[in-house]
Amino acid sequence: MYTTGMCITMFILLALAGCEKQTVESRITGKEVVLNDQQIRNLSSKKIFFGHQSVGDNIVQGIRDVMESDSRLRMNLISSADPEAVPGSAFVEAHIGVNRNPGSKTEAFNQVIDKGFGKQGGIALYKYCYIDFGSGTDVEQVFSNYRKGITELHQKYPSLTVVHSTVPLTSDQPSKTIKDQIKDVLRKLAGRDANVKRNEFNRMLKDAYGSKEPIFDLAEIESTHPDGSRSFFSRGTQKVYTLAPEFTTDGGHLNELGRRRLAERLLFLLANL
Repeated sequence: MYTTGMCITMFILLALAGCEKQTVESRITGKEVVLNDQQIRNLSSKKIFFGHQSVGDNIVQGIRDVMESDSRLRMNLISSADPEAVPGSAFVEAHIGVNRNPGSKTEAFNQVIDKGFGKQGGIALYKYCYIDFGSGTDVEQVFSNYRKGITELHQKYPSLTVVHSTVPLTSDQPSKTIKDQIKDVLRKLAGRDANVKRNEFNRMLKDAYGSKEPIFDLAEIESTHPDGSRSFFSRGTQKVYTLAPEFTTDGGHLNELGRRRLAERLLFLLANL
């Protein structure tokens, strides 16, 4: 039986942690993205390297889903940390670095490119994972290291196209029971600082490269509900975007709907480079 004090506390916690779904609109829509024949030809002629970890695995599976449903799309999808050794056009993907250490991913990505792929002049991208950012992350340092690595690649390989990626987000998902909701609220209040850090990095990335170089805005896609509104919470006057619960089952990784949505939009971006 809940006392008056417990009910008041629960109400305050739920009010503080409620994830908002309001009329903040996104450029992303809920419509399926279908490549036209020219885009299919463009995509099939490219050599691409994608460095990632587990959310990237979700996206790669989403690419397989798209290929299975569209008989026109026949990319050579290969798992290898040696993309320079893969002949011809291909989408090459591999795990890079260590989770919770974004610097290791920057270093690993540059090492892969330096082995020969950079000189081949293809398309390369890598992404950090949501788990690389916590409440104590020094975002300015992470971004400074990221930018240094990208600058080095630009200087060494002017024919290489680098695609930047925003950082994945995590979700605030409501539980069914009041008891579980209280537990969730306490967890969310402790964990929301990590999404603040992810949003901060994403703003830095877009401010630095948005008008000059291609960006795969993974975070915007993840945070956009099927109706075009955004999943977010407010921190002061700032909106902090979160992973829309429709796209996940565990609050961080992508379900079938989420992985396909990310994959479709990544392929669309790559096809138009």
